Amino acid sequence: MFRFVIFVLLLAPAAGWAQSSTADSGQPDPQTAVSPAATAAEPPSPQVTEAEAAIVKSDWKDAAGKLDTWLAAHPGDARALFDAGYVADAQNRLETAAGFYRRAVEADPQRFEARLSLGLLLARMGKMEEARPELAAATQLDPGEAGPALKARAWRALAQIDHTNEPTSASEELLQALKLTPETTADTLLSAGLAEQSGESDTAEAAYRRVLAKDPQSPEGQAGLAHLLIAKKQYPEAETLLRAALEHHPDDTVLTAQLATVLAAQDKAEALPLVEKLHESHPQDQAITRMLAQLLAQAGDAPGSDHLYIALLALRPDDPDLLVSHGQNLVRQLKFADALAAFDKATKLDPASADAWSGLAFAASRTEQPAVTLHALTMRSKYLPEVPSTYFLWAISYDKLQQKQAAATYYHHFLDAAAGKFPDQEWQARQRLLILEKKP
Repeated sequence: MFRFVIFVLLLAPAAGWAQSSTADSGQPDPQTAVSPAATAAEPPSPQVTEAEAAIVKSDWKDAAGKLDTWLAAHPGDARALFDAGYVADAQNRLETAAGFYRRAVEADPQRFEARLSLGLLLARMGKMEEARPELAAATQLDPGEAGPALKARAWRALAQIDHTNEPTSASEELLQALKLTPETTADTLLSAGLAEQSGESDTAEAAYRRVLAKDPQSPEGQAGLAHLLIAKKQYPEAETLLRAALEHHPDDTVLTAQLATVLAAQDKAEALPLVEKLHESHPQDQAITRMLAQLLAQAGDAPGSDHLYIALLALRPDDPDLLVSHGQNLVRQLKFADALAAFDKATKLDPASADAWSGLAFAASRTEQPAVTLHALTMRSKYLPEVPSTYFLWAISYDKLQQKQAAATYYHHFLDAAAGKFPDQEWQARQRLLILEKKP
């Protein structure tokens, strides 16, 4: 079976930034904004008080008008600047909101809620490098009346930012959050992902099971546990989990893709129609397209599979894995010269790809290029042990180059490794040995 790889789609999910839209809710995202009610308690001007009363009523137009008038005359009022940022956030004017929050921070660098809101908003906008220093600064400030819960939010946001590239830092940041507030389901999911990144699969599994103990239908918990079970090759248990999960979440793309992976790993025919349906509903998803291409290749539909790989290569022409899969399909279609070109490009892009060198060796052999075959086999041997097929390629390549002693040696290696499993090639090897070892 060819490798069946699910890419980012099947990574165990961690709790992410809240995605609810201010346009939908009429309020700033509760994960990315701090209410003016939580701000520092300095007495505001009557105009700002009136603006905040309008904010309480979600009358954003009235609040914005009052704040704009006040800030025109008092551009350094940190509280009013923060309120203006909150109003802009509520109206989904994110760049404007970020600008007001920045001005609030500049006016009062010790203003906790402005730092936190700016960091959370930048993170939601995908500007992680800008968000991180603001959030880090917020963790060092006094939250005042905002209290420990909002400071814990800053620590959690830092952990979210760092969990991919700095898992050790993320673990410490999550711990700081847990010192301030009780553990949430999102915390447990994040800790599971961090444990998995650190190779602590048992700890990760225990965390996912804790999530499911609280909420048996949590799709994040189900997907996370399934991901671990797949990695451990515990396919029957993963299949049972995923089938039950899909009864409650029939349209969940991650769970569906994971079930397809499990079914394919067990050579179950259900995998192909499942992924075909998934591809129909997500035709632009490259991970799903690749899954379908792999399954079609396994099912023997090399032209259908290659049609998808060609489409993927149009988007990612320098992806060595795609080139290898494309080359394998070309071999299946007996297009050896085209396959050789694909494998050759793959080895240049990824000189450590054993699959690319294997494919190049075979395609070169079929196009009568024994020197190229021997070079490819030499490179492959740096990464993978020999198998009967490679011994045979060594032997026939040396034979074609009339290097009799080397050819005879590898024919013997092939016969020892083949052990009756390749009768046609074994017969050929014995016939060649009779000639090569014939005494004059």
